Amino acid sequence: MPTSIRLDAATEQRLNHLTSATGRSKAFYLRELVERGLDDLEDYYLAESTMQRVYSGEEKTYSLDDVEHELGLAD
Repeated sequence: MPTSIRLDAATEQRLNHLTSATGRSKAFYLRELVERGLDDLEDYYLAESTMQRVYSGEEKTYSLDDVEHELGLAD
């Protein structure tokens, strides 16, 4: 899927230097960044969203004691 992004001059220069030094394309490195960074972004933003639901009382939470008891691990 074609996608375009705008980069600031410093980032563009770094990317150009990397492509020149390695012989790989900009598209290669941009794909790498997206694929490697997407996991981190999902973790962060989905966790943030969940925490907002916890703080607002929309998300149920369980204490360690409750979980241990439910799993039959309580002393």
